[in-house]
This record gives sequence, structure tokens and C-alpha cells, in this order.
Amino acid sequence: MKIIPAIDIIDGKCVRLTKGDYSTKKIYSSKPVEVAKEFEDSGIQFLHLVDLDGAKAQKIINYKTLEAISSQTNLNVDFGGGVKTNNDIELAFNSGAKQITGGSIAINNPTLFLEWIKKYGSDKIILGADCNNGFISVNGWQEDSSFELFDFLKHYESKSLKSVICTDISKDGMLEGPSIDLYKKIISDTSLKLIASGGVSSMEDLIILKEIGCEGAIIGKALYEGKITLKQLSELC
Repeated sequence: MKIIPAIDIIDGKCVRLTKGDYSTKKIYSSKPVEVAKEFEDSGIQFLHLVDLDGAKAQKIINYKTLEAISSQTNLNVDFGGGVKTNNDIELAFNSGAKQITGGSIAINNPTLFLEWIKKYGSDKIILGADCNNGFISVNGWQEDSSFELFDFLKHYESKSLKSVICTDISKDGMLEGPSIDLYKKIISDTSLKLIASGGVSSMEDLIILKEIGCEGAIIGKALYEGKITLKQLSELC
């Protein structure tokens, strides 16, 4: 299972939110490149980088941070937040992203999102399925859509998409454990490679996610709050 620390960016700083609420912002570092280097030095190979300013503005804002991390580390970066247009996705790839996570775009402009899958390949495009009470949320989790999670997943599964990052927003930043039952259902009901996100609070959570068949797990607040150490993560890499 891939171990994928998360760096969320607001104003060029490394932050965490709780349940996607921007008013709960907590700054952990003003130097995200240094944080990324620490991850790499611990044996981490993957990074989930989210432009929270971009998600809110609906266009990429923090591409310079992506560029700096990509040029100064060898981490495989998947990037999301504000990727809405062809110019955005080209900017993200040109700035060093290895993969792009598309969430709101898959709801608001499915034709364009499908064009990206066709153009770049399903190994480069990850579906972002951020859900709240079983429905997909969009635009930096500021709005709930009318799209039911499993209908959404199965639609894109039928379009040759291979990987999904699924975040249960109710679990995000709560340090109360991930949505194991939800993830079991996704794994049993679809053929998608599932990257679990939200709620990871301990090494035990990661072991369970691995046992149920997750392709990867994203770790955020648990790492920054010291609930899980980089040394512990390095043993799983």
C-alpha cells in the first residue's frame, strides 16, 4: 500500500483544516518544501499536494510551491485544487506534478474531464471523490452536489478511470479513524484502485486500510500532530 503524506497549501504555507472548514486553518509550516524534503528523507516516495487557495478560487494559485517541491525532491506528486481548465492541467504538469486529482471538474465539466483521461491516460488522472453524507462535495468542499457517491464512482469506472481518492469529509481532520465500512464497500462494489483519505489517526488505521485492500492511504493531521511519526511511516514504505 502506498503511504502518501499530504501537504495542503494556503498562502504558500503548509496548513490543515478540520472537515474542510477554512475557518479552522492551522499553520504547521511556512516552508512546505522543507516539509516535503523531510518526507523524502524518511523514505517516503509519494506526496498528495492540495492547493486550497486554488480549490476556493477555482483556478490554480500555488503552482510555484508545486514547482519548488517537484524540482527539489524526487517525490511523486499528485496535485489537486483549482484544476478546472486545459491551461490549469498543463500548468500543473509543467510545474512537475506526476498525477492530477480532479474532483469538482468531474462534476461540473465531465466532458473536459473525460478528454483529460483520454489525452493523459488513466494512470495520470485520479478521480477525487470527496463525499458528505453519501453525496459528492465540490469547490473546496464549500458546496454539496446532487451526485450520489457510488453512482459517481461507477460512472467514471465505466469510462476507463482506474484510481480514486475518496475522502469522507465528516472524518477529515478529526483523528477518529477512517471510514472503513465505506472503503470496504467501494473495494467490493467497484474495480477502482482506492486511495483512502480522511480520519487516519494511528498506525493501526493504516494496517486496517492495507488489510482491506486499499491501494494507498493519505496521512495528514495525524502526522503533523505527532500521532504517527515519519519513522513509523518509513517502516511501511
